[in-house]
Amino acid sequence: MNVNQSAPPVPPFGQPQPVYPGYHQSGYGGQPGSTAPPTSYGAYNGPVPGYQQTPPPGVSRAPPSSEAPPASTAQAPCGQAAYGQFGQGDVQNGPSSTVQMQRFPGSQPFGSVPLAPVVSQPAVLQPFGPPPTSAQVTAQLAGMQISGAVAPALPPVGLGYGPPTSLASASGSFPNSGLYGSYPQGQAPPLSQGQGHLGAQPPQRSAPPQASSFTSPASGGPRMPSMTGPLLPGQGFGGPSVSQPNHVSSPPPQALPPGSQMTGPPGPPPPMHSSQQPGYQLQQNGSFGPARGPQPNYGSPYPGASTFGSQPGPPQPLPPKRLDPDAIPSPIQVIEDDRNNRGSEPFVTGVRGQVPPLVTTNFLVKDQGNASPRYIRCTSYNIPCTSDMAKQAQVPLAAVIKPLARLPPEEASPYVVDHGESGPLRCNRCKAYMCPFMQFIEGGRRFQCCFCSCINDVPPQYFQHLDHTGKRVDAYDRPELSLGSYEFLATVDYCKNNKFPSPPAFIFMIDVSYNAIRSGLVRLLCEELKSLLDFLPREGGAEESAIRVGFVTYNKVLHFYNVKSSLAQPQMMVVSDVADMFVPLLDGFLVNVSESRAVITSLLDQIPEMFADTRETETVFAPVIQAGMEALKAAECAGKLFLFHTSLPIAEAPGKLKNRDDRKLINTDKEKTLFQPQTGAYQTLAKECVAQGCCVDLFLFPNQYVDVATLSVVPQLTGGSVYKYACFQVENDQERFLSDLRRDVQKVVGFDAVMRVRTSTGIRAVDFFGAFYMSNTTDVELAGLDGDKTVTVEFKHDDRLNEESGALLQCALLYTSCAGQRRLRIHNLALNCCTQLADLYRNCETDTLINYMAKFAYRGVLNSPVKTVRDTLITQCAQILACYRKNCASPSSAGQLILPECMKLLPVYLNCVLKSDVLQPGAEVTTDDRAYVRQLVTSMDVAETNVFFYPRLLPLTKSPIESATEPPAVRASEERLSNGDIYLLENGLNLFLWVGASVQQGVVQSLFSVSSFSQITSGLSVLPVLDNPLSKKVRGLIDSLRAQRSRYMKLIVVKQEDKLEMLFKHFLVEDKSLSGGASYVDFLCHMHKEIRQLLS
Repeated sequence: MNVNQSAPPVPPFGQPQPVYPGYHQSGYGGQPGSTAPPTSYGAYNGPVPGYQQTPPPGVSRAPPSSEAPPASTAQAPCGQAAYGQFGQGDVQNGPSSTVQMQRFPGSQPFGSVPLAPVVSQPAVLQPFGPPPTSAQVTAQLAGMQISGAVAPALPPVGLGYGPPTSLASASGSFPNSGLYGSYPQGQAPPLSQGQGHLGAQPPQRSAPPQASSFTSPASGGPRMPSMTGPLLPGQGFGGPSVSQPNHVSSPPPQALPPGSQMTGPPGPPPPMHSSQQPGYQLQQNGSFGPARGPQPNYGSPYPGASTFGSQPGPPQPLPPKRLDPDAIPSPIQVIEDDRNNRGSEPFVTGVRGQVPPLVTTNFLVKDQGNASPRYIRCTSYNIPCTSDMAKQAQVPLAAVIKPLARLPPEEASPYVVDHGESGPLRCNRCKAYMCPFMQFIEGGRRFQCCFCSCINDVPPQYFQHLDHTGKRVDAYDRPELSLGSYEFLATVDYCKNNKFPSPPAFIFMIDVSYNAIRSGLVRLLCEELKSLLDFLPREGGAEESAIRVGFVTYNKVLHFYNVKSSLAQPQMMVVSDVADMFVPLLDGFLVNVSESRAVITSLLDQIPEMFADTRETETVFAPVIQAGMEALKAAECAGKLFLFHTSLPIAEAPGKLKNRDDRKLINTDKEKTLFQPQTGAYQTLAKECVAQGCCVDLFLFPNQYVDVATLSVVPQLTGGSVYKYACFQVENDQERFLSDLRRDVQKVVGFDAVMRVRTSTGIRAVDFFGAFYMSNTTDVELAGLDGDKTVTVEFKHDDRLNEESGALLQCALLYTSCAGQRRLRIHNLALNCCTQLADLYRNCETDTLINYMAKFAYRGVLNSPVKTVRDTLITQCAQILACYRKNCASPSSAGQLILPECMKLLPVYLNCVLKSDVLQPGAEVTTDDRAYVRQLVTSMDVAETNVFFYPRLLPLTKSPIESATEPPAVRASEERLSNGDIYLLENGLNLFLWVGASVQQGVVQSLFSVSSFSQITSGLSVLPVLDNPLSKKVRGLIDSLRAQRSRYMKLIVVKQEDKLEMLFKHFLVEDKSLSGGASYVDFLCHMHKEIRQLLS
């Protein structure tokens, strides 16, 4: 398959595709087309009143014509597409009328209220006016000159990431009932995106091709009303070309006054037809924009001629099926701009309510009173003062909190403050901890709580004088008075049973059934543990870890091991009564690694031999967790269980499960049962584990269905992790498993933790998402919490907020460290409050919003049909954008899609969530995969959800080999793949190396050590280690990508046109998916339609 050809075999965006189920296509020229089942977007199906479909491949288009066409034309001959009243490029969506459609000028300001620079061309600014009469149109056509001159380069227009910032919506592939209805004054729907400012212009990517440029009509003649929106690539306005994908920077142009919009002189009007004739639909590649001029990198069919007109003529090649890639908001460009604008300066947290750089930008943080965005990110940093305003906007107010986040080496960990026996200073009423926002009064003898306004006495030992500004003179010597994040040493009052905790323990529980032995898992694991036990987590400069370890093996029964240092050989004790689990030994089960080193090594050597000939295939599961918890209870310590499990637990025992996998339930009301646990026994068990501080990490090695939805309940509720290695084979999967295991055992964990989020008066925390247990409405209980886990908190108003004082959040986490020390970690964040919706929309963060919405939806599937959950997401997104359009955008045609600058990526990212395996599974996605991904996403941070839903696609041969930096990413679409290149795609869990069929032989030799493309092994998971610059660069890049992620990404080499390519294409999220998910363009059209319905 040649990925570069103009009409690819997998049709782009919206041509009729019998292969893709779920998109009903109406026929060509009135003939019924191939039908497919209706999609989950019900609203997209239905009759198309004013539309004609795209001509089938091979059907000729009318030649361009420079003369004014007759006022009405007869029906086009059979086989020739019928042209509607609007001619070739202009579409009237909805019933035709004789009203003239407006031509699109160059660009339009974009984003939230500060206006972006726009090209000021006073001569062509025109207000909206009444449509011209038929006579005026003819006069204009007569006065129009069309020439094929090369246009000069365009100065920066409106936006930093691509030429047109306002564009016409394509109908995409949803032939629905008048997708946009009929436009007022015959306007087509351009897309413009709020007034805002995106910063530096990217460098120009390609030289401007030939462009038809239209000179404006002679002065004095009547002018057509023009409409904000871009010309199609290649269509000019008054000279400058809009055809480059990006523009070269040039001196900043003058800005228009706020609210004004850029318009340009009209192009030649399209031919007028009788109003009975249906309109001609936009070329169905989803192109935005009316006129079909020559497009970038394609010559015009007739040099020098415009491609307007509707006279039938000799056959000619199909027009290029290419949409200007930068005409719709690009995640890649937004990420790039943020890196360029905000990556060089440190982010200083001293100012209230400032939006941090994106998660994709590398930046340093300087804590000056607010917590680093590595610990807390909010959906908006300026929250509405009233609940009515919040309801109107529908923007969820949420914070994604990662209390133990790992920091880069250049940033200092939170300082530990020891207040001795008196413990940390708190407010007497609301129990908030001392922080930089507390107000000291009466010369420093009292302080007023910033959360509840209660006035408290300052203890004598904490007293300090105030300076002339009312600030304590020791403020900068005390972390709790000057920093956003810090730790207090907890006193005995903060400990269970009023006594300090013992150091935690790790218990390794190994499945030794037939499957585990046969696959080589047990031998591999035992070998690895011998060395891994030297790397248990430790505090600060401690020489060795304080953590003790224990070992259990199991199949239908459990085997405990005494590994006391005084023994010459380990002793095994078998518990076969799994219904009434107890721990048969106390002394010698949990031991210090260095003291019992010889006995442990002997045990790990013996386990694979002991069970080498086992024929036992059945396993138990719940009793294993019960045993580990009882062992920790007996030792009076918290800890973690590492479970290595292979199959559905069908042996007679508590927690026994049956195979209930049923794909027929998909898309029915009973689908939610697939995500719910089979039995309540595991929730009860999890509750007991949390009470003991017993966290469970589960490593699964299934060859078939194991009911992840049920087995993951205990890890999920105890703050643990689940790892899944389907069809585990040592040779293919050992690197991934061992890497995950090493990281999991070595990472710093807080045990037996409780987290509470306090807020200032006016808002309160109402909902929580993540891997934890809650026994009341305020305390998040975590048996274990590591540096990768987040807790997402949603806030609601319970009173009016004050613009001056803003809103405050304080997250307090009480936990036991790896050394057994009880600590409190505090994070504070101050937010602004606003009475204007525009201020809310200007300070939102889309990545955090998507993180929250995905978690909200993934929890929703437990109780509601998946379709309901999807519809809820779409409705909420439409309400957010409609509220912006109605209240914050400058007045413009209803046919325009206007997006706030901060949220212009909301539609593309939301579409990725809707197409994800949990909400719209393909045929190859198993029930277990969906349950696994659902619980993974629940505790992901913002950076992880960002790359998980919109994967990174990196071309490898475009950047110079000697360059040490990561190659710039391209958009996740098949259109971006060149068959002469090699690409890496990663989403935090998967890593693909896609090899184009026409890659140079030298590149193939350098990377794979074979002489031709055909000799590359498809599905290869390790690149050969070769001593050449390209091989070193690619392997180095793969290592650096893996280092950025919390789980090891196994590499899969995919050859173009190979069967594995379908799996790879699943991650090209801007394209239509095989499971019926919409392409980005189609979804943007659907969102526009939803917004218009809300506004009308």
